[in-house]
Amino acid sequence: MSGPASSTDADHRIAHVTLDEETIIWRNADIEQERRVAIFDLIEENTFRPVRAAARGATGPYRITLAVRDGRLQMTIANEDDRELETLLLGLARFRRPIREYFAICDSYYQAIRNATPTEIETIDMARRGIHNEASELLLERLDGKIETDFATARRLFTLICVLHIKG
Repeated sequence: MSGPASSTDADHRIAHVTLDEETIIWRNADIEQERRVAIFDLIEENTFRPVRAAARGATGPYRITLAVRDGRLQMTIANEDDRELETLLLGLARFRRPIREYFAICDSYYQAIRNATPTEIETIDMARRGIHNEASELLLERLDGKIETDFATARRLFTLICVLHIKG
């Protein structure tokens, strides 16, 4: 990664995540746990470099706020002092099917962990991971040229995007 001489890879990370609570209509205990784990894991280990802000000399760690506005993901990126650096808008149309599939497989998974055999749970979990991985690859494609990140960070961000789409 290139950047200012005082910048290090450790600067290019997310230190704080906020989800727009007005966007989240409903969530149950399982989804709330997914949200907590995704945010915790994301903050513990991530790679995140907003290309335009970094080109202007901005460094992290970053604070991000995720929301859905008019069918688009709005990612507001700020520095540690909470000064806004940029707002990124991503169309979510290509994510509708993966989000719908992910919700369906998660419902099956949550039901299975209560009633199914370990083999059935493992099969459903493998399918869930597969859908999650494909959606994460799609997110990486959509962020290309805007945010430099890695696969693990994209996976956690996709989980949070899903949380923003839950309807009661």
